[in-house]
Amino acid sequence: MSGEPAPLVEARGVTRILPATVPVTLVRDIDLVVQKGEFLSVTGPSGSGKSSLLYLLGLLDVPTSGEVLLDGEHTSGLNSDVLAALRLKKIGFVFQFHFLLPEFSVIDNVKLPMRRLGELTHDEIEARARKLLIDLDMADQMTKRPDQLSGGQRQRAAIARALANDPALILADEPTGNLDTKNSQIVQDIFARLVSEQGRTVIAVTHEESFARATPRNVYLVDGKIARDERR
Repeated sequence: MSGEPAPLVEARGVTRILPATVPVTLVRDIDLVVQKGEFLSVTGPSGSGKSSLLYLLGLLDVPTSGEVLLDGEHTSGLNSDVLAALRLKKIGFVFQFHFLLPEFSVIDNVKLPMRRLGELTHDEIEARARKLLIDLDMADQMTKRPDQLSGGQRQRAAIARALANDPALILADEPTGNLDTKNSQIVQDIFARLVSEQGRTVIAVTHEESFARATPRNVYLVDGKIARDERR
């Protein structure tokens, strides 16, 4: 129906095949529509294509066939520089391993994406980085380096960095995979608040059943295809 807002992210017939002597199909014929403000988990057996799908939705990889639309924009055929700019501005990534730069303090890690984007002044970057860390209960950890933090604190710092450029879409790949039960719940709660209070969209790959059960929507992959797409 005309006039309706475009989905935030959409996969249309997406297939990804790794060329080799025996080609490897990572995902096949994926059709997926994710609206703004959704919180969904992607689950499935090991090797089912969960992370591959996330990287395609996040424009970190490109489909062999089909295409991904981001906020209504066709991304097929865009060069690597344009894709990188789209990722920087519109998508925040959280991985199982935090990938914080060890030589920088927590707050300087959070500032990096804003500096790369170049849309804020020095003072605005400083203020936003501080606010993000305060909101994630990291006010007393800002000047520490990543190796001085607990696993849960490192992941919260990584979430703050993912939020630096105010992205509408957060993509998380096993974000609680290295955390204990308490910190896993903290991260889950943060994602839920980002959706309910800020209207962001969160897509999280997880192997943890408790995490998947807590999301309003679950996409279950088997052999690179969507076997179930359930809403609760």
